[in-house]
Amino acid sequence: MGSSNVVIVGGHDRMACRYKEICKNYKCKAKVFTQMPSDLRKQLGCPDLVILFTNTVSHKMVLSTVTEAKKCNATILRSHSSSGSALTTLLEEYSARVL
Repeated sequence: MGSSNVVIVGGHDRMACRYKEICKNYKCKAKVFTQMPSDLRKQLGCPDLVILFTNTVSHKMVLSTVTEAKKCNATILRSHSSSGSALTTLLEEYSARVL
C-alpha cells in the first residue's frame, strides 16, 4: 500500500498516539478525532480512508463524518471496538482491498 491519508473518528483519548503509530506502520498519515471539534468538516480534509470507532462516538459525529467522507469518495470502515488490534485488522483489510 502506498502512502494513504487516514482519518480516525472515535476511540479513546489515551490511544490517539498509539493509533497514529499503528497507521505509520502501514505507511499511512493519520488524523485522529476522539472528540467532536466544532469545525470537523474543515479538519477532515479529503482522506483515502475513514475509520469509525462506533462504540465511542456520537451518532451526530458519525453522520457528519460519513457525509464528508462520501463527498471525496473515501473508503469508510467501521468497528465497534476501538482497540489497537481492531485498527490493525481494519488497516489489513483496507490494504488487501487496495492492492
